[in-house]
Amino acid sequence: MGFWYTPAKERLAKGDFDWDEAAHDVRLLLCMSNTTADTDQDAATLSAITTLDEYDGAGYSRAALASQTVTRDDANNRVELGASSPVSFGSTVAAGTRNVVGAIVYRHVDGTAANDLPIAWLDNGGSPFAVNGGGGAFTLTIDAEGLLQVT
Repeated sequence: MGFWYTPAKERLAKGDFDWDEAAHDVRLLLCMSNTTADTDQDAATLSAITTLDEYDGAGYSRAALASQTVTRDDANNRVELGASSPVSFGSTVAAGTRNVVGAIVYRHVDGTAANDLPIAWLDNGGSPFAVNGGGGAFTLTIDAEGLLQVT
């Protein structure tokens, strides 16, 4: 994982955000190598990210999470935020113009960047990865220990 956006931490601390509340529509979007989402930690909305650089391959769509869970892990002193896996960004996704470097977990409010709220940046471990250019499905597998963790 990369980091939690600072305003999301504040919303979580104030009880303004509930991961497994059905009314809180949580989604993922993919960002390519020109993004500043990996450094704009204080962004309160998607429009506050200087350069989003969202994936541009044909067939790509933002992915809604389903069946979100909150699990207390006493052995590791953390809370794990999970969801159904895998998460699909489209069944026939073509290659984009640049590599994907990470994803933004965000709360979809109304589909307007000025209202949608970034929660966390997920990096891919330090090296860009390419979406298959053969027109196949592109999915993200959520780890058994959660998509995000609160420590």
